[in-house]
Amino acid sequence: MRSPSILRALPLVELGGLVLVALLCLLFYARLPGRLPTDAHYRAVAERLKAEARPGDAVLLFPWWAERARIYVPPEVPVYGYLGSDRDDLAAHPRVWVLGQPELPRSEEEGFLAAFLPERRAVGSPGREGPLSLALYENGRHRPRRFTATEAYARARVYLEGPDGARRDCPFDGRAHRCPGPPHLYVAPEWHEILYEPRRCLWMHAPGGKQRLVAEFDGVPGGLGLRLEGGIIWEHAHPKDARLTPTYLGVDDAKSGTRLLEVVVPPGLEGVQKAEVRLPEGEPRAVKVWVQSDNADRRQVCLDVLAVEPAVGVRG
Repeated sequence: MRSPSILRALPLVELGGLVLVALLCLLFYARLPGRLPTDAHYRAVAERLKAEARPGDAVLLFPWWAERARIYVPPEVPVYGYLGSDRDDLAAHPRVWVLGQPELPRSEEEGFLAAFLPERRAVGSPGREGPLSLALYENGRHRPRRFTATEAYARARVYLEGPDGARRDCPFDGRAHRCPGPPHLYVAPEWHEILYEPRRCLWMHAPGGKQRLVAEFDGVPGGLGLRLEGGIIWEHAHPKDARLTPTYLGVDDAKSGTRLLEVVVPPGLEGVQKAEVRLPEGEPRAVKVWVQSDNADRRQVCLDVLAVEPAVGVRG
């Protein structure tokens, strides 16, 4: 049994706790403006990027949700910032600028650096503009690209291919290769999100049944890594309904029919799936990039195929 004096004191204790929380909240919001950058801070960072950024550079936001910076970064410099972007190889970019706000609550700079720094080397000294930091890094995870399907799509041969090899062409209308059948059967580069990651990739919706949607490309160079990256977009990847079927993404040698790469995406598997094989030295070859799923429902595939050199590593 609690004594009457303790019971009488409880409301005062509760009131004191509420007052303390209120004071802490006021203190937090009073200090917050000093932690937020002004337009002048953003413009100063933009001017440095305009002066010093090179073609191929990228900007990585830290923390990833500090999105306001996007509207100030020069449009020719790609900006990355999404849940998990700290671990992104950013393999298309030889240098990465980290645009940070380390003083924001829950920015977790230590965790960011643990994910970002491996195989990267700081270049010069970081700069500060008020609460903003801007630091340049050499990206040892960079893999120079010698072929990219999203860039070569206009000259591809696209068709629906039955299990007996019969083909129905998907003519190019200047923007997309459009196939006979439902309007979602086409091939074109688009921006889509795969498990929070925005990607410019080839839209290739599985046609359903045993037929495949195929995009055939010439001029893929030998002696490099042939890489397949893709997955199901948005929320369509998450469901695991029994009636849904696995989606198959593949790359075949167009001349011999040899399977070079294949990725299987069962219902419920989210994120970008990747596979890679090293092509033998020799003349450029033609490859067939394809997708297939028995049930086409919610099989919205976006993918890319690349021929890439080995990672450059960090120079000493």
